[in-house]
Amino acid sequence: MTLTRRREELIAELEPFADHHERFQYVIDRAKSAPTLPAELRLDAFLIEGCTSNLWLVPSLEDGICRFRCDADSLITKGVASLVCAFYDGAPAKEVAATDADFLSAVGITQHLSPNRRNGLASLVGRIRAFGRAAASV
Repeated sequence: MTLTRRREELIAELEPFADHHERFQYVIDRAKSAPTLPAELRLDAFLIEGCTSNLWLVPSLEDGICRFRCDADSLITKGVASLVCAFYDGAPAKEVAATDADFLSAVGITQHLSPNRRNGLASLVGRIRAFGRAAASV
């Protein structure tokens, strides 16, 4: 599935919520059910800079396909990060490198994040896209 199609699906999944409170409750519920990273992967090398809470991103490349796992010590951060990782996970490296996660602003999530969380989100997306660029050049 292309990232354009995945973007449409995530927007359709998040649009029905009447207001940002309901949308964030969905994000928190998503975080509660998301898998946690094992302790051995919660390394400084995987920490995302600029985030209020600890946010880890573990990228990998499998046969030209990017895989992304994440975890955080804040439910909102983990929920938003899990949406971003779900968006990019399984996509070819060139597509990851070329595509922004603008679906979050399209459904009103970005606008309701604190400045520090927005910085962390930008750092997360930047790290994911940088991984895609590096993987595409291999």
